[in-house]
Amino acid sequence: QVNLVESGGGLMQTGGSLRLSCAASGRTPSTYAMGWFRQAPGKEREFAAAINWNGDYTRYADSVKGRFTISRDGAKNTVYLQMNSLKPEDTAIYYCAAQIGSNWDPYSIADYWGQGTQVTVSS
Repeated sequence: QVNLVESGGGLMQTGGSLRLSCAASGRTPSTYAMGWFRQAPGKEREFAAAINWNGDYTRYADSVKGRFTISRDGAKNTVYLQMNSLKPEDTAIYYCAAQIGSNWDPYSIADYWGQGTQVTVSS
């Protein structure tokens, strides 16, 4: 079992920045990709960003491209999401996810999920 714990959420004004962290613990796979998803009130969960097993490849949703940056620290089993130029529409619960394998497969579901952290952006 792999445990994912997110942190770093909070309340921020429009244009501000936040950095989310997700620490993996337990029986972590030797190779796994990581992703961030978000779910706004009344909406379905949507993909935000993903990173491959060694951090060499990243992908982003169009809605966050150029503003958010995903990264990972393999030694700490931690993935980060740096969020800049925040907008009210970024308000959501942000979930960390892990997928066994080298690269994030957008057509497969995640193997593990965190509990989520709330991000609220005020106008």
